[in-house]
Amino acid sequence: MSKTIVITGASSGFGAMTARALADAGHTVYAGMRATAGRNAPAVTELADYAREHSVSLHALEMDVSDQSSVDAAIRRLLDEAGRLDVIIHNAGHMVLGPAEAFTVEQLAQVYDTNVLSTQRVNRAALPHLRGQRDGLVVWVGSSSSRGGVPPHLAPYFAAKAAEDALAVSYAAELARFGVDTSIIVPGAFTTGTNHYAHAGHAADAEVERAYDELYAGIMEEIPARQAELAPPDADPAEVAREIVRVVDVGEGPPPVPRARRPDARRRGAGLRPRRPCPRGLLPPPRLRGPADPGRSRMTVTTVDTQPERPLWSRPEWLTR
Repeated sequence: MSKTIVITGASSGFGAMTARALADAGHTVYAGMRATAGRNAPAVTELADYAREHSVSLHALEMDVSDQSSVDAAIRRLLDEAGRLDVIIHNAGHMVLGPAEAFTVEQLAQVYDTNVLSTQRVNRAALPHLRGQRDGLVVWVGSSSSRGGVPPHLAPYFAAKAAEDALAVSYAAELARFGVDTSIIVPGAFTTGTNHYAHAGHAADAEVERAYDELYAGIMEEIPARQAELAPPDADPAEVAREIVRVVDVGEGPPPVPRARRPDARRRGAGLRPRRPCPRGLLPPPRLRGPADPGRSRMTVTTVDTQPERPLWSRPEWLTR
């Protein structure tokens, strides 16, 4: 069944891939992005060209997730045009690089705003419609960093993604009786196909950063290189988009199976590694039954990782350098 979907941060990377994949699957997709008449105008043109060439329902939507009025206006436009909203996909995010101490409090707050508070703005604008129709799905695009084994110099981003994950788990329990499902997609480190590193922010305190460089020289350049070494040669970031399509297409049928999946599983027939459906051993919230809930609502967590069996960094290595 075709669904109406809004996805944030859809100008590039996972967001752009997911928007196209969902449209190809027959859904009506509103790809949220800011500055549609400015720096993201080329992305809007590419989106329109793709929709025309493939005869799909794919629309650019002006949405600045850092501005509640912009989010409210975007959701109003979507509802005016489509008449319904079925799926919210929280994908917008921003990475920063540098020693944690070198970031100002204001910078840290900005990282949390983009990666965490933005989801609250979208939820406050869109969830009343999902709750009112007693049906819907909220998808959160998280990070495998919440499972540990993460590199240094990415602390603000990882802390924000952990906060987003905690918020998603709590929302799952609170939305269940409204018939609104939750799915957390947990991408691993994909070093190609996204703009995470290219668009990453940097710490403002250069003096503190220089002090760390004396003992940790070259780490920021080494991080993407080491991640690339651990990834299989056919690691495909589009696998994240395919998993989101799979979750959205489950519909009213059996709950999707929480699973961890490597991007090369289809080609190699590798199957699934031992299941670890929730970060840090969290259990999905219990299925809540009530007059408005037929027992269908659930939460799932899917890990899409490039090299889940091998830790990216070992703590002793960094403590003894």
